[in-house]
Amino acid sequence: MTIAPDAPRGACFPVQAVNLVQPIVDSGLILQRRLRALRAGAPDADFLVRRVADDLADRLAAVQRRFEAPATLFSWSPAAAAAIAASGRAAAADRVEADPTFLPGGEGVVSGLDRVPLAPASRDLVVSLLSLQDANDIPGLLAQIRRSLKPDGLFLGALAGAGTLGELRESLLAAETEIAGGASPRVMPFTDVRDAGALLQRAGFALPVADIDTVTVRYATMFDLMRDLRAMGATNAMVDRSRRPATRRFFTRAAELYAERFAGPDGRIPATFNIVWLSGWAPHESQQKPLKPGSATTSLAKALRGDG
Repeated sequence: MTIAPDAPRGACFPVQAVNLVQPIVDSGLILQRRLRALRAGAPDADFLVRRVADDLADRLAAVQRRFEAPATLFSWSPAAAAAIAASGRAAAADRVEADPTFLPGGEGVVSGLDRVPLAPASRDLVVSLLSLQDANDIPGLLAQIRRSLKPDGLFLGALAGAGTLGELRESLLAAETEIAGGASPRVMPFTDVRDAGALLQRAGFALPVADIDTVTVRYATMFDLMRDLRAMGATNAMVDRSRRPATRRFFTRAAELYAERFAGPDGRIPATFNIVWLSGWAPHESQQKPLKPGSATTSLAKALRGDG
């Protein structure tokens, strides 16, 4: 299900879509697990989303302009829209989510995770928090976001980047290799910050910037980390995941290896979340442009000597 461009809030219409991208993640399973997590409502399960939303408010507050037509994409909670409001730089944001359950009162629009249901050149700010890493076609989504922006409109996005849950990945891989003689994918591949910047350029954004914020959370055991991931709806949804039930022996050994390799002096283990932040603008003639090659009037050698 998806919606027609800028359809009335709460409206859903079936659309025939053709996806030529080989899927890496099971989008239906991601949605199912996010819904399960929402209904469970575990206390503080949204700690990472709240941290990223606070960063979003700070980033917006530093932008010296006001946005009158903002939208949030697949942020799984009202946190992104609340952060936009808290920044003091924007009007109320329209929310786009993958299921009506994420939109209490029907305030928003519903779309499949591979579609940006916004009319071309209709928004001056689009925000996506912690959902792009779950997309099978990140370049395609970025291109759709770019088309939805008015000239000089801003995109701000945050996604889990390369190195996220690296300790967990290594421990699970080592335990499964030791026990079974091989391993199946259990933590999805995440985008490197340099690749993310290149994707912004490829999608046609001007002034693209990608930076990284590393968040380290400490746990008593690997099982506490996995409990939090389940509460977030962020467990393994890769298409190529093993369908065989994992054994207690496997998880016990993985937890032992995690502690042996990564525990600090206090015995607690770290879990790393590398948050890649993306920003880019829809091109506009008023934006600063790089000088053409050969157009400099002063040589680098003179500048370094201080000759002017």
